[in-house]
Amino acid sequence: MQQVERVKEWGGWLERYTHASSSCNCEMTFSIYLPPQAAKGPVPTVYWLSGLTCTDDNVRTKAGAQRYAAEYGLALVMPDTSPRGDDVADEPERYDLGKGAGFYVDSTQAPWSAHYRMYSYVTKELVELVESNFPVIAGCKSVTGHSMGGHGALVVALKSAGGYKSASAFAPICNPTVCGWGEGCFTAYLGENKSDWSSYDATALIESGAAAPPMMIDQGMDDEFLAAQLYPQNLRAACKNKGVALEYREQEGYDHSYHFISSFIGEHLAWHAKHLNA
Repeated sequence: MQQVERVKEWGGWLERYTHASSSCNCEMTFSIYLPPQAAKGPVPTVYWLSGLTCTDDNVRTKAGAQRYAAEYGLALVMPDTSPRGDDVADEPERYDLGKGAGFYVDSTQAPWSAHYRMYSYVTKELVELVESNFPVIAGCKSVTGHSMGGHGALVVALKSAGGYKSASAFAPICNPTVCGWGEGCFTAYLGENKSDWSSYDATALIESGAAAPPMMIDQGMDDEFLAAQLYPQNLRAACKNKGVALEYREQEGYDHSYHFISSFIGEHLAWHAKHLNA
């Protein structure tokens, strides 16, 4: 693991690292914000999963999250969205498949399976790396994210059987097995058999009885992708049918951008801090 950047913010430190990943079989990059409280002892951790076309750089420069992480004493871990490198499979003419679009699944199909194992990366390898090298409380973690990363946040929490104290999302892809983005990536990464897709679909996981941590979703009502790609109504229906608590908030006038995220990121981190410190 090699540190490539270190900047002081809000009394803590924003750091960036590269490392050789065994999950993704390439060099991976992540950023971590350590709040000032981490200088005195281990702190809880919130993992942020970013959306299509993003890297770790988007959230750390656009969301304003470090201010609130410092206020609530939270480490903020921000991984990349996909494997990178010259030998990593890609579809350069598409923004919704390949580099920048890992979808937080473990691919089973060639050529993607050689590198695209983002589920294992964010749930196992990165967690072990962070908990072994930084002043964080082992096992005391929550997860959040945006769009494709909101999908990832919900899925990793629902699949972890209590591994995360809470999960939240901004405009998540709630039912990827029935939307264009999900169908395109899942066919490439997981194959033609749609029964193999459901384990990476938050709505399907709820319908199958997955145990859910406290969950919160913010959805902008002027989101240009709401009708065609996100399907929050399907997740809400599944939660209602299964008696799963979901705090769902509709935010009038907000779109899909980081303007939306930065407006409510403080509330999300405060909500996570409550559950992490309970």
